[in-house]
Amino acid sequence: MASNLVSIQRRGFGQTMRRDGWWIAPLLTFLGLGAFIVYSTWAAFQGEHYFVQGTGYLSPMYSPVLFDSWKIAPAVSGHSWFGPWPAWLPQSMILPLTPAFLILWAPGGFRFTCYYYRGAYYKSFWADPPACAVGEPRHDYRGEKKLPLILQNIHRYFLYLALVFICILAYDAWSAMWFTDARSGTRFGIGVGTLVLSMNVVLLGSYTFGCHSLRHLVGGRCDTISTRPVQHKLWKWVSKLNKRHMLFAWLSLFWVGFSDFYVRMVSMGIWADYRFF
Repeated sequence: MASNLVSIQRRGFGQTMRRDGWWIAPLLTFLGLGAFIVYSTWAAFQGEHYFVQGTGYLSPMYSPVLFDSWKIAPAVSGHSWFGPWPAWLPQSMILPLTPAFLILWAPGGFRFTCYYYRGAYYKSFWADPPACAVGEPRHDYRGEKKLPLILQNIHRYFLYLALVFICILAYDAWSAMWFTDARSGTRFGIGVGTLVLSMNVVLLGSYTFGCHSLRHLVGGRCDTISTRPVQHKLWKWVSKLNKRHMLFAWLSLFWVGFSDFYVRMVSMGIWADYRFF
């Protein structure tokens, strides 16, 4: 009598019968996320050149500015909510605390706990697993029900903070449309920096409003959503963005870094900001 038993052999790390370039996607993810982490950490430590005098340009990595950096004293950015750097906050020259570190934990936490990014960095950084049908370096599975990965469940709460940040960055884009000079005072205008910071809001908004948690928030708490037309329309709108969540995740990540870089280059006088009018 024929046996239906199937022998299962555990694969070693990296072993697979796949012949395609399965390693390309996790490698590109590792390089992309790694480059952003390195740049954003470096930029956050700078504590200067995060705004451009005479304009409303402000780096999204420093917005909102709770206190002006102690590195720019006695100058002021014009964006600080609570004035100059307080004496009770440390000013170590080895690991300097800057305005960026006071706020980056919120958008950073939103991305770190994002459903898409979890799958991306689990594969590329932890090889858990590196790809489908490819052996991984560990043979047990704990899921996200125990520490530390159970903390990923706070993603829905970071969403509320991310929505507030979208409003703040939208105000920054509006502020980037006003320029100040000695002769004409404050006037309305559009510069390249205005477009850069406005596009940043569009891409971040597309990423945030396509969040899986927001999709559940607007449409996942009722049994028959079709009987609630307003809620149904919101759910379909979020669902359309959710279909391109990975695309907006990468575009917004790149653009946040580029926006900071653009403001930094203009502030340092390396780049000239072209004004359309």
